[in-house]
Amino acid sequence: AAASGSGGVGLCPLLLPVLLLFLPGLAAGPAGMLQPRDTPSRERKELGGLWSFRADLSPGRDAGFAQRWYRRPLRQTGPVIDMPVPASFNDITQDPSLENYIGWVWYEKEVLLPLRWLQGQPAPRVVLRFGSAHYYSIVWVNGVQVVEHEGGHLPFEADISSVVQGSPGTLCRITVALNNTLSPHTLPPGSIQYMTDKSRYPKNYFVQNIRFDFFNYAGIHRPVVLYTTPAAYIDDITVTTTSSDSVAVVHYQVSVVGSTANSLSLSLRDQEGKVVAAGDGPVGELKVLSPNLWWPYLMHENPGYLYSLEVKMQAQVGGVLLEDVYTLPVGIRTVHVTSTQFLINGRPFYFHGVNKHEDADIRGKGLDWPLIVKDFNLLRWLGANSFRTSHYPYAEEIMDLCDAYGIVVIDESPGVGIKLPESFGNRSLQHHLAVMEELVRRDKNRPSVVMWSVANEPASELPPAAHYFKTVIAHTKALDPSRPVTFVTDVNYALDRGAPYVDVICVNSYFSWYHDPGHLEVIPLQLTAQFENWYKTYQKPIIQSEYGADSVPGLHSDPPMMFSEEYQQAMLREYHAVFDKKRKEYVIGELIWNFADFMTNQGTTRVLGNKKGIFTRQRQPKAAAFVLRDRYWRIANESSCLPPVITSHSLFL
Repeated sequence: AAASGSGGVGLCPLLLPVLLLFLPGLAAGPAGMLQPRDTPSRERKELGGLWSFRADLSPGRDAGFAQRWYRRPLRQTGPVIDMPVPASFNDITQDPSLENYIGWVWYEKEVLLPLRWLQGQPAPRVVLRFGSAHYYSIVWVNGVQVVEHEGGHLPFEADISSVVQGSPGTLCRITVALNNTLSPHTLPPGSIQYMTDKSRYPKNYFVQNIRFDFFNYAGIHRPVVLYTTPAAYIDDITVTTTSSDSVAVVHYQVSVVGSTANSLSLSLRDQEGKVVAAGDGPVGELKVLSPNLWWPYLMHENPGYLYSLEVKMQAQVGGVLLEDVYTLPVGIRTVHVTSTQFLINGRPFYFHGVNKHEDADIRGKGLDWPLIVKDFNLLRWLGANSFRTSHYPYAEEIMDLCDAYGIVVIDESPGVGIKLPESFGNRSLQHHLAVMEELVRRDKNRPSVVMWSVANEPASELPPAAHYFKTVIAHTKALDPSRPVTFVTDVNYALDRGAPYVDVICVNSYFSWYHDPGHLEVIPLQLTAQFENWYKTYQKPIIQSEYGADSVPGLHSDPPMMFSEEYQQAMLREYHAVFDKKRKEYVIGELIWNFADFMTNQGTTRVLGNKKGIFTRQRQPKAAAFVLRDRYWRIANESSCLPPVITSHSLFL
């Protein structure tokens, strides 16, 4: 549901594009990105809480670099405020200039490290990891630059062992410079527009233009952790699975860094702790007899079954025998796409789910455990079996619960708002390829992830879109041949130049809302024609990846009028009638837009954000939530292998 908007009023960031795009540094490399876990050989120290914070309000947004704020405690450079991490900084204060700030902001945290992290022969490896920071990050430790990373929504890390182990004492001062400027070549793209009419705008006035319909929250959005590994360590694990009724095979590949492993052993344990398969060596297969397959929620009485793969490595470093242990959750499941079906473990799967946002009052896009758990309880109350990570990768903590609860995920990149011709050039393409590498590297082992989405609503009718999406999709398939790849389109079937390269057609449409507003009677004809035209052209299964209507909670109208709760209900029912006909043929899913109301830029069509949620931003149900709940539980009972006594009250909470 992309739309153009603007935000970010302030002084002209004259030097900002130079700093943003050309500052030299240590880019995040192609190493593994295993999620930090406590194991017998690894420790974690979470750095959440209050950090020191300062926005660079200088005319060029460059004072922090010119004055080298990273060389000394941030409080010595000027006024600082407390800023919670993880959280977006925009809604934390009463300062309207920070709400819409564009440019460099600075964070700092001082932590004491355990002595055992700094001593030993060899000393352990100490790693600093950010779950995500939006958008462009440069990180220093004790005044030494350790990593630079472009892009929000994905993790990055740096080995800081040489910095902290070479410093006197145990104090570790972490400084982060963070820039939320979006350009035509970032992902998502945007542009800075300078307002030069002095009769209408103050001197040096500019806005950040974006072409997506959610607020461009910024800050350190996900947990920051320090963790240790031995000097020789398990760097990456890749797992794929195949199965039949009686036997499953877990194919694995393990990479080790720091030394050649003396021994490498693997044990696969079930949920009772019993070893069901074992192996050794960096590449191999584990055979599991009578496996417990990973099933989606409402397809099995025990959804989301996870085994534990324990990997142990021993290596000789400097005459000392080191051991590293890492445990990876593993779900055994297969995915296959035909011309009319999406199969999980050989059975047809119908996506009845939602689109979401990482968005909430005050914290913005900051990770919040109570909100996460509430959302999953609402998903299961609703009878939803799936969601798309619209329009960016979600936190690993959310993905962990999808794996554990059996919630199926279409994992989407931040490729939203790709509208301008210059955003299809080689510079943008290379960055998009790098982002897909980071996303696949992070989520490749997750059973909940059944399909990659490389973009949402791009201008795929433009001529360069053909080469662009052919390249991005081929690259993603090369990274992970085990999953289908798609992107989400709102372009006419006859004009879309990227659609030939997807495995599943995902189409967004808002009949009687953005088109023929108020005319519910056109939905049956237009939606039926949409499905039939797409299928006739491509012979690929189709997901209605977005549909919906805004509703203001408590606004009622009969007959239904736009923005009333009744109109939202009526639109859903018109769409559902067509879905019920076409899901007998080649429609394989429906994802409502949206799970909950969310914040956007200010505009004449947005009253404190987008109101297409079936829940309010505070997670209270609108009337449409009950329409969708009744439908999803009915579909679940039609297709489930469980007894028909399942009701919307019996499986959870």
